[in-house]
Amino acid sequence: MDLDWSALWLSLKVAGWATLLNLVVGVALGALLARKRFPGRELLDTLLTLPMVLPPTVLGYYLLVLLGRNGPIGGWLQQYFGINLVFTWQGAVIAAAIASLPLVFKPARAAFEGVDPQLEQAARTLGVSGFALFLRVTLPLAWRGILAGLLLAFARAMGEFGATIMLAGSIPGRTQTLSIAIYEAVQAGNDGRANALVVLTSVVCIVILLLAARLARGRHGGQDVA
Repeated sequence: MDLDWSALWLSLKVAGWATLLNLVVGVALGALLARKRFPGRELLDTLLTLPMVLPPTVLGYYLLVLLGRNGPIGGWLQQYFGINLVFTWQGAVIAAAIASLPLVFKPARAAFEGVDPQLEQAARTLGVSGFALFLRVTLPLAWRGILAGLLLAFARAMGEFGATIMLAGSIPGRTQTLSIAIYEAVQAGNDGRANALVVLTSVVCIVILLLAARLARGRHGGQDVA
């Protein structure tokens, strides 16, 4: 089989960094939306969910406009820090992270909302409060839902195509992830390479989905015992 290991490792690197970003941003947003009441809360939830329903090329176009050299964010990064995200693997990470963000913050919000407030109140009476309460009580009770979301986000980032090719392009060895390599192989009529890459991608994603399902079952089983 004509496997492209460089595309596999690049996809794993991009998906890994995107998932780490979503671990921080997604969990923070999930906790914010689950615990705080403020004007525009549901509007924010809707905007954060948009990457799940927007066509990937539309999302990629928005990112290109924002992060390109003439964009408000990209121009600022280029002018003051000399950072260019277009046609780089870092740009692919940002595209994958934003595309998969809803798969992290949505389960995180649901997991935090499912934490029994009485347990948190009991911890407060014992002198635990603030960030320590979040780390020692809330997060351990919600971790299964968060981890399942992270696994799904990793699988989504592995398969990201539209937004990635719009922002990062298709440079072999630099920005050509598995999904883009499959597209290029099909366009070139290289069916053997396309078939091998499809099988490889499918196996990786199936393993991730099985892990996520197992975590979800464990979560529900733990609640039933409780």
